Amino acid sequence: MDSCLGIYVEPNIIKYAKISKNHDNLTVDSFGIKFYDKIGDAIKQVVSDTYSYRTPISINLSEESYQYFYMFSLLNKTDLKKAIQTEFESYCSEKGLNKNTEETRYILVNDLDNKDKVKVVNISAKKNVINTLQHHFSDFNVSTVSPIGIGICNIANLEPKENILIINMEEITTLTFVTDKKVYAVEKLEEGSRTVLDSIAAKENSYSKAYEICKNSTIYTMESNDLQEGENVYLDDIMPTLYKIANKTKEIIEKETFKIDKIFLTGTLSVVNNIDLYFQEFFKTEKCEILKPFFIKDSVKINIKDYIEANSAIALATQGLGYGIKSINFKNRTLKDDVNDLLAKFQKNDDNNKGQKKSIKINFDLKGNLDKVELSLCRLAGGILLLTIIYSGFSVFLNNGIEAKMTEIAEVKADTTKQIQAISADIDKANAKTEQYIELKQNLEDARSELEANNKNKKIIPNFLSQVRASIPRGVQLLSINNPSGKHIVIEAQSQRYEQLGYFKVVLKTQGILNPDTVISNDGEKQGDLIKIKIEGDLP
Repeated sequence: MDSCLGIYVEPNIIKYAKISKNHDNLTVDSFGIKFYDKIGDAIKQVVSDTYSYRTPISINLSEESYQYFYMFSLLNKTDLKKAIQTEFESYCSEKGLNKNTEETRYILVNDLDNKDKVKVVNISAKKNVINTLQHHFSDFNVSTVSPIGIGICNIANLEPKENILIINMEEITTLTFVTDKKVYAVEKLEEGSRTVLDSIAAKENSYSKAYEICKNSTIYTMESNDLQEGENVYLDDIMPTLYKIANKTKEIIEKETFKIDKIFLTGTLSVVNNIDLYFQEFFKTEKCEILKPFFIKDSVKINIKDYIEANSAIALATQGLGYGIKSINFKNRTLKDDVNDLLAKFQKNDDNNKGQKKSIKINFDLKGNLDKVELSLCRLAGGILLLTIIYSGFSVFLNNGIEAKMTEIAEVKADTTKQIQAISADIDKANAKTEQYIELKQNLEDARSELEANNKNKKIIPNFLSQVRASIPRGVQLLSINNPSGKHIVIEAQSQRYEQLGYFKVVLKTQGILNPDTVISNDGEKQGDLIKIKIEGDLP
């Protein structure tokens, strides 16, 4: 069973999907999305999570451009190739590009406007960009580097004689036109998910949160007019980009000479709810729907929307498994690739030979000269022996290399485990110290609060006595002042007149000497000419 890991890379986001192929059956082993700051660490994490250290990896081409040339259909293969090179050189000269810094691939499709010509869809990308991209995967087995604008067709359910448009709204948007199951044109729009995610992330300070907001947003359409006001507060960040994409796509379709039958929507922005209904309002005659990989069946365990998020990665994985157009692979071949292909061919031949059992009866006589049959058999035997020796040598060499790598991996794994344990121990110590520090800090704060309270209380009583002395009316005599508990004060006073005692009580309340809400007094007790009264209250 063959497997391939598809990885779609754009700034801050990696989408991945590991696909297995058993005969003609495709299954998704794992898939997902990661947000990253360092691309190298993110790639290693994806490979580790999917156990794909030795699995072929298919990645997307970056910053590619598309040119279209028209050639006479009667040209032979050699002349056609030369004519395409000449046209591209003219294009580079016109655009001020150095053709030696560009890597190109092309595909051919019948020209719908002129049956005597073929249309050349030429894809070009800068070599330094390709090298930089492959450098990030230098520790792994990259098998294909292909443009997602063409590869996205791999997962669409295409029908003969049908004209399809795939709108892939990733970082930038690609419009892929397909006629009769063949790619006819690819257009690129600068508007895409990058604009939307940047806008929301600037407010939320998180790319992952910005993505979740897009995923949970719902577009208001004529068919979904039950939305409540106040929902989807980020639609102002989403809708302008979607409007530009839909409007520009409509303008491009109107210029085409053929009618589009169906429009598929995919990419990051396709996770916005009701996006198919929104686009349907722009395209009245073309049916709009979300692109679902043709081999994925509905499941109660996994929401089909989750698969759709990783459509670009799934398309790249199928490209690595032999689907789509093989000639668009921009992977730079190395000696390692040639050796792997040779060994794979030997392995395939061995597998085929295991299923073939033939009985050949030959009279092989070593006496006298060898006849032609015997001589041919000797040569065949020598060739088989030579191939066996070469194959055995390669096998021993590769096995030794694999064993050395496995040993190295085991050592690195053991060392990593040891380091993780040491880090865990340090974390436990740090946590213990942190708890101790928090406890000491709390004790210090409690002691400081208590000290401040004591200092405050020391000043309260003298201040109170000073205030009482300054405010006591004439004719009022203080008998005692007690502080039975906390801030509670009990004052005993006497006077010959009730009015003077009542005035004293009022002064204690109005001048804030005692808390006015807590001041109370008894009715007073008359003893001879004097009236005694007890006034109680709390210090403020």
